[in-house]
Amino acid sequence: MAGESFKGSETPRAGPSVDFSHGDLKVSPDRRHLIHADGTPFTWLADTAWELFHRLSREEAELYLENRRQKGFTVVQAVALAELDGLHDPNPYGHRPLVDDDPTRPDIREGPDNDYWDHVDWIIGSAEKKGLFIGLLPTWGDKVVKKWGVGPEIFDDRNARTYGEFIGRRYASRPNIVWILGGDRNEEGRIAIWRAMAEGIRSADSRHLITYHPQGGASSSAWFHGERWLDFNMLQSGHGQRDFPNYEMVERDYALSPPKPCLDGEMRYEDHPVNWKPEASGWFDDVDVRQGAYWSILAGGFGHTYGCHNIWQMYAPGRRPMGHARRSWKDSLDLPGAFDMMHVRRLVESRPALLRVPDQSLIVSGQGTGGAHVRAARASDGSYAFVYIPTGRPVGVDLSRLSGAEAKAWWFDPRTGDAHLAGEFPTGRAQEFVPPGGERRGNDWVLVLDDASRGFAPPGKAR
Repeated sequence: MAGESFKGSETPRAGPSVDFSHGDLKVSPDRRHLIHADGTPFTWLADTAWELFHRLSREEAELYLENRRQKGFTVVQAVALAELDGLHDPNPYGHRPLVDDDPTRPDIREGPDNDYWDHVDWIIGSAEKKGLFIGLLPTWGDKVVKKWGVGPEIFDDRNARTYGEFIGRRYASRPNIVWILGGDRNEEGRIAIWRAMAEGIRSADSRHLITYHPQGGASSSAWFHGERWLDFNMLQSGHGQRDFPNYEMVERDYALSPPKPCLDGEMRYEDHPVNWKPEASGWFDDVDVRQGAYWSILAGGFGHTYGCHNIWQMYAPGRRPMGHARRSWKDSLDLPGAFDMMHVRRLVESRPALLRVPDQSLIVSGQGTGGAHVRAARASDGSYAFVYIPTGRPVGVDLSRLSGAEAKAWWFDPRTGDAHLAGEFPTGRAQEFVPPGGERRGNDWVLVLDDASRGFAPPGKAR
């Protein structure tokens, strides 16, 4: 028993990433998670591909989507009216989305494959075949409030509703849509516009969930938590600081009343310059993206969104690099952090996900500060617990928070997906655990504690 272990895998996922036969997504009865219509838990593991519709050809989109399917991503976040001059710079087939920048006049032409929207249709259909949801932004926020963007500002509360009706009607029948309003913008006095767009979508599409994507350091909850159309909160912890405590933002949303599911919908992108200053601060790497993912999920997030700086903009030679992008999107598909997200999903799905609740009281010593902060969650019935240890520091855990007489402990390696048995321990007292490998940045582990009587499979292995 002492040698029991489970070796993880980077083998591509077989079959669709999500089984749409379980039905549409909805909010769980406890309003903490998303589930399918038949009650099956849904794991939100998203990638950020803002320029997908605008910059990629069909062949390129197929390559990108297949890569993300194989890695187990379940959602791709992409924008219809894209950020990088999406109104005027045509897509690879020479098409633009609107006539004269008028949201009430989508440029729709006779025949298949003759306009911008046919291309969007095709990509959404390809994602559907692969079992991928599209987190669909009707527009980037610069078309509502320009600020630093390209713009132009084209929306008011009347044409926003008309445009919402158009795009809602066009995709209402698709099984793989989640609506994301906003687009890197805070409310900025435009609540009436966003509300009108949401109402327009909802008038045509009553089946799909809606959220809002804010600017860095903010959450949709600041303006829209009480709006009936907002089904769950999305925050953006942003790219300004290594070891930014995104768990604090998740905690704040999790504590709101009435409760709504919440998650970090944009955090430190892999291969993004820290605070946009690579010479002074370096680049975010796989350690940063793992840390942010586990911190946010164990703080109460129902899921997580990964991002890569080169991929969101679909950077390629010949294009202007945004924010010091330094390699092409194709060369960035297999960065280590993207593979690490596969292990995040396998871990959370190996235990009853709908029972997971944040619980820092599990940690009685070695909590850590800054980048060494230890984060914990457990099942509401005490059947299991996850403790994320970013730097390999020894941690004391209160095993009385678990059910059963014995706790079975595992070390889950978030870099490989491997799991190794650490032993069995009597509950009802505190126990110190010392991760393998010593205390240092990048030696992160998830301590998985199970009620031994439950007979769970090794963490990361399908239940």
